[in-house]
Amino acid sequence: MSVREVVRNNGLSLAFGGLFLGSLAGQALSGVAQFNEDRQADGLAAVSLGRYLTSSSFAVDVMENWQSEYLQFFLYVFATVWLVQRGSAESKEAHEIGTETDEEQRVGEHARPESPAWVRAGGWRTTLFSRSLGFVMGGFFVLTWAAMSVAGWAAFNAEQLMDHEDPVSWPGYLGHPDFWSRTFQNWQSEFLAVGSMAIFAVYLRQRGSPESKPVGAAQGDTGDTG
Repeated sequence: MSVREVVRNNGLSLAFGGLFLGSLAGQALSGVAQFNEDRQADGLAAVSLGRYLTSSSFAVDVMENWQSEYLQFFLYVFATVWLVQRGSAESKEAHEIGTETDEEQRVGEHARPESPAWVRAGGWRTTLFSRSLGFVMGGFFVLTWAAMSVAGWAAFNAEQLMDHEDPVSWPGYLGHPDFWSRTFQNWQSEFLAVGSMAIFAVYLRQRGSPESKPVGAAQGDTGDTG
């Protein structure tokens, strides 16, 4: 397979991977500039980019966003099994609510030669693989949320010490408004985005996108993608 074919066949992941790295670099550069402005205002020396990248301030800002994104996809993967939105390309038809039959999901005796090996294996491997996407998204959410709590705790205590106040324990930080403010300000934006997409997909179109219904599809058509 040529390089051109590899790029064409993996264009979506490569494009978003590049955008991710670019935006992460942008966050690092703008973040260290803002961080140093705040330090200089407090009469402290500026820090290098390398030191900022290993600081709790940078870590908590990154983890705040990552955990909310994984939460979004974790909930969306599971919610769309049981919940529907009539007319949305993001939803199944009402009669398809639930985990569907083995025949519809191509498992068990309905597995095909080209099906993944764990699907054809049956037993616990098929059961696990059948829910692997949700498990992985949920696992990443838990890990990044935990990382956010630790980084946020370190950043919070650094500020406490600068203000000549007592640091708090990690369990104490988990009950502090700073932790929950960081958490909810990200969660609410994810819930808004997913809900908006589900509704807008009923009435609006994007020609050629699998996230949209065909341009000429009826408003009530559900789960139809173009």
